[in-house]
Amino acid sequence: MGLALFATLPAFALAAPKPAAPLRCPSDPVTVQVLGSSGPIAEGIGAAASYLVRIDGVPRLLIDAGPGSFLRFGEAGATVATLDGIALSHLHADHTVDLPGILNMGAFEELGPRLLLIGPNGAGRFPGTTDFVRGLVSRDHGAWRYLAGYLDGEEGSTQLDIREVKADKQDDPPKRFAIGSDIFLTAMPVHHGDAPSLGFLVEAKGKTAVFAGDQNDESEAFASRLAGKKPDLMIVHHVIPEGPGQPIGLHRSPTSLGELAGEVAPRRLVLAHNMKRSLDRLNEGIAAIRVHYKGPLVVAHDLDCYGLGR
Repeated sequence: MGLALFATLPAFALAAPKPAAPLRCPSDPVTVQVLGSSGPIAEGIGAAASYLVRIDGVPRLLIDAGPGSFLRFGEAGATVATLDGIALSHLHADHTVDLPGILNMGAFEELGPRLLLIGPNGAGRFPGTTDFVRGLVSRDHGAWRYLAGYLDGEEGSTQLDIREVKADKQDDPPKRFAIGSDIFLTAMPVHHGDAPSLGFLVEAKGKTAVFAGDQNDESEAFASRLAGKKPDLMIVHHVIPEGPGQPIGLHRSPTSLGELAGEVAPRRLVLAHNMKRSLDRLNEGIAAIRVHYKGPLVVAHDLDCYGLGR
């Protein structure tokens, strides 16, 4: 009966879904694309935190891989094969949960011998990045141990070159990495509750982008470490609205985001990692930011792409 019913379905019901066409980014030599603009709750706003840095249109660096970013990665026309690096700001699920899917995608591609993976060290209940990846794909006990080639390079697989950055104290020093031959990423500790966490400065072709990551206003050293950079773009996480009763131990309020932007002075400020609670009071939040920052400001949506100029 089930087969007979299936056979009577109209032809259009059996058609394969059409993939979304890759979104065109500006032709600038350096662009930043938002793969996930939303937060840890499935509110129908967008995928969770994830960003793609393109050089001459080619995706080269992936920053975070929150839920839904696997789909956006494909919609952006990206492949693992062109990536030179992946950077994880911290190991909360809303920033990392789609990493196994993206690695699995790479198993279907012709990859180079090594892929750089940068992330924080461990502390307390958080593993370091190396142990985190081992928990995913190690040959002995990984949840997806069939992808163990990413750790040991066997079976002709690309091997992850994992670099941990000490980030459990605010006075831990920044670390600078070369991503390929033309991108430089500086990982800087920020304060995000008990999770060792990083913000990133990305420099390429004379352009700079800052990914502030999840941080609260105890991240006092972050702005001073960016002194004089005047980045072309800064992405901050707009998670909580202004006012009392908000969980400020994890994130900056709009006022604090404005203070950070005013000190760093980016040429453009992007509000991402948006949650419904912050978007419901967006005008109030923007007004609080504007007290300290007067430059161009936009609210991110999934697949938005920003050129950093020529």
